[in-house]
Amino acid sequence: MGEERGADAKIAPKLTILPLVALIFYDVSGGPFGVEDSVSTGGGPLLAILGFLIFPFIWSIPEALVTAELATSFPQNGGYVVWISAAFGHFWGFQEGFWKWFSGAMDNALYPVLFLDYLKRSFPVLNHLFARIPALFGITVSLTYLNYRGLHIVGFSAVVLAVFSLCPFVVMAILSIPRIRPKRWLVVEFSKVNWRGYFNSMFWNLNYWDKASTVAGEVENPSKTFPKAMFGAVVLVVSSYLIPLLAGTGALESNSSEWSDGYFAEVGALIGGVWLKWWIEAAAAMSNMGLFEAEMSSDAFQLLGMSEMGMIPSVFASRSKYGTPTFSILCSAFGVIFLSWMSFQEILEFLNFLYSIGMLLELAAFVKLRIKKPDLHRPYRVPLQTFGATMLCLPPALLLVLVMSLASLRTFLVSGFIIAVGFLLYPTLLLAKSRRWAKFISQHPAAPLPDVEDQPAESQPLPDEAAVRLLSESEEAKF
Repeated sequence: MGEERGADAKIAPKLTILPLVALIFYDVSGGPFGVEDSVSTGGGPLLAILGFLIFPFIWSIPEALVTAELATSFPQNGGYVVWISAAFGHFWGFQEGFWKWFSGAMDNALYPVLFLDYLKRSFPVLNHLFARIPALFGITVSLTYLNYRGLHIVGFSAVVLAVFSLCPFVVMAILSIPRIRPKRWLVVEFSKVNWRGYFNSMFWNLNYWDKASTVAGEVENPSKTFPKAMFGAVVLVVSSYLIPLLAGTGALESNSSEWSDGYFAEVGALIGGVWLKWWIEAAAAMSNMGLFEAEMSSDAFQLLGMSEMGMIPSVFASRSKYGTPTFSILCSAFGVIFLSWMSFQEILEFLNFLYSIGMLLELAAFVKLRIKKPDLHRPYRVPLQTFGATMLCLPPALLLVLVMSLASLRTFLVSGFIIAVGFLLYPTLLLAKSRRWAKFISQHPAAPLPDVEDQPAESQPLPDEAAVRLLSESEEAKF
């Protein structure tokens, strides 16, 4: 498996339900920080509120259900790369991994930027490059080291950070009650609506439910833990958006153009005073730490899973004494530093486009595996037959196409270039493998058994044929 851990390597504890809920929460949301743009691009509160009421039903819930079924059917690190490979082969599995990793690195580049956007309201010096660049670098290095120290540390840190990040908004919501005027929620100026920015903002704030699947191999009893964690995370994410949004827009008379990144700190000051503003700014800083940690964990363990499948060199599967994929973490950190110079909206549109392509492939894999492998052992199964499961995927697929169609020409060109790189990289890695230019894992581990501890021995399922075929055939035939 590339560089094996030494004899002093620690056995990393498995993730339980509460840390997994927190990681999913941070993969998707992290709190209301960043939803301010949905008010400004929506021309007022109405479209933003409607968006967070409607979008979860046509996007978040279907994606969470699909993730729960496939992550429990293939409980290996790599997540969606494993699903796509089982449905469409290793070429498309690799493309999915490349698109999602690049999209994830772009997404992670947002969080140090958002962190400084909140702090610069109190520390204007951070508007200047001589202070901003070292701050971005220092934040990235510090959080990368925390990620290196272990996934279980990241998980429990996420729990603490989530509690701290959401508390000021609970206080703000309570303080806002006497000042709320429901008619303010109905304000919308269609002349100010920026549909491209609005859909990109809504989509970004409610996506990445599938990210947690990349650490499925690190989860304790995934068949039971994943569905429960997904349900809890959906409730937590939607509540963390709607409650502060209803409080802020209902209690204040404000122009929609004022709602930009970091504006919730000003809302807190107007509702509760300077002390609440500082608390929200501190919560934003902590939230962005959690977002960064969760995203980097997902990206790094995705690369580890791809390496264990023989798709990329074995160095990506090498683990530290803490059980973390060292080289994969460093690779993801480099991607964050490289992309952090871009503006918030530029990063948002690029990552949404790449993520949309990957999600369309995931939805197609979900349907194909239902048709191709009806007997695949699914510890959690979406309670719909094949036709119903296909219909479940239709609304999110249409939303993905809409988000992509609203992209700028520059986004089409840049994304097209990245896709072309992925297409060329696959045969290049094949050549490197056949010529032995780099070391690849050749003896694939057998697919892990589903969680069957509660089943009688005679009814315990054998590993699924597709998973075994995916992970155990010879390297020449597979990659």
